[in-house]
Amino acid sequence: MHSGKRFGALEFATWTRRSIYVLTILSAIPTVLYFLGWKFLSVPWQPIAILGTAVAFIVGFKNNASYSRLWEARQIYGAIINDSRSFGYVLRDSLSAKDPGKVKEMFLRHYAWLTALRFQLREPRAWENMGTAQFDEYSKKYDIPERLTKLDDELEKYLSETELQYILSKKNRATQLMASQSKELSEAYARGDINDFQWTQINQQLVKFTDDQGKAERIKNFPYPRNFSSITTYLLLLFILFVPFGLLKELDKLGEGTLLEGWTIWFNIPFSLMVTWCFHTLDSVGEASVNPFEGSPNDVPITQISRTIEIDMRDMLDESDLPPAIAPKNNIVL
Repeated sequence: MHSGKRFGALEFATWTRRSIYVLTILSAIPTVLYFLGWKFLSVPWQPIAILGTAVAFIVGFKNNASYSRLWEARQIYGAIINDSRSFGYVLRDSLSAKDPGKVKEMFLRHYAWLTALRFQLREPRAWENMGTAQFDEYSKKYDIPERLTKLDDELEKYLSETELQYILSKKNRATQLMASQSKELSEAYARGDINDFQWTQINQQLVKFTDDQGKAERIKNFPYPRNFSSITTYLLLLFILFVPFGLLKELDKLGEGTLLEGWTIWFNIPFSLMVTWCFHTLDSVGEASVNPFEGSPNDVPITQISRTIEIDMRDMLDESDLPPAIAPKNNIVL
């Protein structure tokens, strides 16, 4: 998540510089050939304008869908914040009198669940963008915590050695941690440590966590539909290729009857670059938001949120040695 006022113009230029190089070359080739006498390269601009309208609609549709995925992911983690706080005080007030040690153990297991879930959501997928040069280079400006530490080391802070080995032997660690919470709750109910109402309240919170996890996994494991993504790419590519050819004759005529006659054709390079860069960058912005858990600078800050939850819950138990909040690096926080 970008925590500043805006991405700077220089940041955008640097982030898109590879596409700027390519777009400049694609604009320069027909311009040079036209200047050298290949007048037949000019094509009518009207069909290109129609194609541009179609591209604008489909890129806008993709960006809208990308934002929807991003906002839904943020809502999911907003729900996890609220549900965690409710879980914390209901569990504390229900069990503290009978078994304060069990309350602390279940709190720690909840931190472990948050940790396992964020590590799972940061695992790469084939359709994600962090492996591309554009995104990989920008990622050096900030930290992706899940790539700096190992899950084993993080879980070790919260779980006993026996439970740690058991959880690490499972495929979906977050699910098994929530299953362990449910088992502990059932055992407390069987011992009479909590009554029917308290058991129902706490169990409802566990169900909500499972629901939140499933929603996050759905976004993580189901990409933006490949048919829509592919047609956007192909139409955008066609538009980018044809724009410089459609502007040749118009810009050549621009200087007729003036001192610039015959030279205004060179305006084709900056004008074509400006138009194609706008469309290509709009598509890139959509790509930067379509996978909200991959580790991009526009991701939902699940690590920061998880740390905030841990701080709040530890505070509920009046702990004094609270972990520090996660601060942004170069205005980016994950």
